[in-house]
Amino acid sequence: MIKTAVVTGAGSGVGQATALALAQQGWRVALIGRRAATLQATVQLAGASGAQFFVCPCDIGDAAAVAQVGKKILREFKVVEVLVNAAGTNAPRRALEVLSLADYREMIDTNLNGAYHCVQAFLPQMRARKSGTIVNIVSDAGKQASPKAGPAYVMSKFGLAGLTQSINAEEKSNGVRACAIFPGDIDTPLLEKRPAPPPAEARAKMMRAEDIAACALLAINLPPRAVVEEILVRPG
Repeated sequence: MIKTAVVTGAGSGVGQATALALAQQGWRVALIGRRAATLQATVQLAGASGAQFFVCPCDIGDAAAVAQVGKKILREFKVVEVLVNAAGTNAPRRALEVLSLADYREMIDTNLNGAYHCVQAFLPQMRARKSGTIVNIVSDAGKQASPKAGPAYVMSKFGLAGLTQSINAEEKSNGVRACAIFPGDIDTPLLEKRPAPPPAEARAKMMRAEDIAACALLAINLPPRAVVEEILVRPG
């Protein structure tokens, strides 16, 4: 049977790296992201494996749009075995003193609500089949707040960790497992949204998106009898 997965934030960073890694292992992957152009860039990077991708532009902060794209993906794939919630954002003006309501809402919608909408779109058919894996890309900011991350990002990531725990608490008996990955600094485009983006020498010491993708595939490829509930990974 062809293996099927959905990856959000698939146009860059960890989402893109995870989608590419899954395709290399023979998975069919639905790519979700706001911009069709960045998703098509992921397809191009995959080379011959790009034929395994199903491009699905969608704003995951919009619950109705996610429900619609979820139905579209299930019509195409019939079943979805894996969901990877990798979409995430931040804002340069992120401290409590300067955080705007618009930026706060965008972070909560993308980092937390979007993941929840996607879970609700694909979890029912996992539950019905008694099989499924959900991987949530969190952040070490979901373990401990820091000024570097900002409160909205921290709040969204603590919430995403709680969503992961809730899936394991409620769905274990239904054969569904969830893994929360808590990465430290990664050299991805999200760094450009820091108040002062780090220089090249600092980025060289960070992890790469491919490192986090490898963690996701570890959780996905384990036998169904095992679940890695959390992975905390930081630069060495």
